[in-house]
Amino acid sequence: MTKTELYTIAKNTIQHLTLEHDGECGQVGCALESESGNIYTGINIDLACNLGFCAEQAAIADMLKHGEMKIKRLIAVYKNGNILPPCGRCREFMIQVNKDNLNTLIILPDFKEIPLKELLPELWIDHE
Repeated sequence: MTKTELYTIAKNTIQHLTLEHDGECGQVGCALESESGNIYTGINIDLACNLGFCAEQAAIADMLKHGEMKIKRLIAVYKNGNILPPCGRCREFMIQVNKDNLNTLIILPDFKEIPLKELLPELWIDHE
């Protein structure tokens, strides 16, 4: 799977919807490739009172639902086509799912790829 193909899958996952009570979803789409080569996707959900979750977390939940824990590569795309780096919560979420995800390649703007461990300033638990 190429970076461009993963980008296209993430972008095609986007379907912006307005929900009741000022909620929205689907402004961000995420696609991840698991270590086994399977592709999983997710969208974000934004609700009142800071409830909701990121597209990366939805894609990871899709992966976990299928019994996998290791992420080879991940990309998140905003509805305007811009690539978004994962937020701090999503970065931590990935390593708590499996410590080997420290080596997950994160696709950043301009299709630059870096391992997740380079996006984390300090680990708060021992991952050795």
